[in-house]
Amino acid sequence: MSLYASGSQTVGPYLHIGLTWLNTSNIAGPGVKGERVAIQGRLVDGDGVGVGDGLIEIWQANAEGAYAHPEDRQKKTLEKGFRGFGRIPTDAKGAFEFTTIKAGRVPGPDGKLQAPHLSVTVFMRGLLKQLSTRIYFPGDPANAQDPVLNLVPAARRATLVARRGSKGVLEWNIVLQGKDETAFFDF
Repeated sequence: MSLYASGSQTVGPYLHIGLTWLNTSNIAGPGVKGERVAIQGRLVDGDGVGVGDGLIEIWQANAEGAYAHPEDRQKKTLEKGFRGFGRIPTDAKGAFEFTTIKAGRVPGPDGKLQAPHLSVTVFMRGLLKQLSTRIYFPGDPANAQDPVLNLVPAARRATLVARRGSKGVLEWNIVLQGKDETAFFDF
C-alpha cells in the first residue's frame, strides 16, 4: 500500500456561493446610537493589485461596548438594529466599503479596556487559513494604551489605524504582503 500526498484545501474561490444572504455593508441600522462612520478600502496583494474575490468580515461592539452575541454577559444596552457583524465581498479591483458606528471600549486582556476597534477577518482564494486583524480609529487617545495594539511593533501599528479621507470617510487598506503589509494576528 502506498500513500500519496493530496492537494491542500484552500478558502474559496467559493466565497460567494450560498453566502450572499450574509452580505451586509451596513453594520449598525437606523436609530442605533453612536458616531456614524463609513470605511472604504482595498484588499491588495504584495504588488498592489486588488484581490477581486475576497471577503471581509467585520465584528464589533456597539457604542457602549456591548457585543450582539449571546456570550457577551456585560450589563450594557444593546439596541435593536445593531448587528455588530458585517460581511463585505470585494469588487473586481479589491475595493470594499461599509458603514457602521464607532465601537465602544471593551474589556481586553486582564480586564484592561481596549481602544475602540473593529475586528476584521479576511477570506480569499489561496489562503489555507483566514487572516485576522483590526481597524483602530484615527486620533483616538485610547490607542496609546490599547493592550493589543501595543503588542504590534511601533513601526507597523499604522497598518491598523484608519486614515481620515475626504468627506468624513475613513480609509483603510488590507495589504497582504510586502513593504506596507497589514499586521495580522494569530489566534
